Amino acid sequence: MTDSQPQPAALPAGALIISAATTGSWPTKAQNPNVPTTPEEIAQAAIACGEAGAAIVHIHVRDDDEKVTCDPERYARVRELVEAAGSDVIINMSTGGGAGTSSDEERMAPVALAPEIASFDCGSVNFGERVFVNSPAFLRELAARMNAHDVKPEIECFEPGHVWNALRLIDEGLLRPPFWFQFVLGVRGGSPPEVKQLLNMVEMLPAGAHWSVCGIGRAQLPLGMAAMAMGGHVRTGLEDNIWYHKGQLAESNAQLVARIARIAGEMGRPLATPDQVRALLGLHGAPAASAAATTA
Repeated sequence: MTDSQPQPAALPAGALIISAATTGSWPTKAQNPNVPTTPEEIAQAAIACGEAGAAIVHIHVRDDDEKVTCDPERYARVRELVEAAGSDVIINMSTGGGAGTSSDEERMAPVALAPEIASFDCGSVNFGERVFVNSPAFLRELAARMNAHDVKPEIECFEPGHVWNALRLIDEGLLRPPFWFQFVLGVRGGSPPEVKQLLNMVEMLPAGAHWSVCGIGRAQLPLGMAAMAMGGHVRTGLEDNIWYHKGQLAESNAQLVARIARIAGEMGRPLATPDQVRALLGLHGAPAASAAATTA
């Protein structure tokens, strides 16, 4: 970015970016009947999360049997429904493909829809009883396609080696600033959901990078609060945790977002709006007025 180009606007002091991961690849209605699985349910969940304070919604889609799919038509349908409802929440499409159940081409297919953000799982990892393979060749091709379609990678890191992978891709010019990292802690095979692990990974980041954290299961809320205290950002939602309290299933994704929003208010962290995040991360949906206002 040259000096003559618009510069990203800073968020208001202390502003918090909330991401909501609505569905994921594996939670089922049998586990929690409130998990959205149809395009209509996922879109409604995304809209409700935006109303509750989320600036970004992370989307996975399911087939008619509620199994994970990478079908671009279903992703497009969700986005269409969200936009038709007048919601300005940022859509972040998954390229995870069920953590080892889809081909590389299937996983990359949603990128051609040019979502504002898409996930970029930055390395291979044992994922429960599966192996989630993200080879260097796959990551380079995925990064190239994201650049071609002006999609911001959400650089997902399950352990410190993934941050190191990202630094190599940054050096190669395949990942470009401003950087948006998501630390996923608590997957069996990745880093444990501990604050000391989060601190280590944050300290590895390049200068000026923006970061968020999601804890798996019961670690979701404690790690979210730690991130808020550290000046980072937070992901919540039924993808990562189907419970509200021990023994009490979450009623909706929006309920989990509202809890983070409420705690953020108590901690003096105002909520970032979608357009503020668009300006911060240089997303292609940023309003022209915002871009003009940030000219250096």
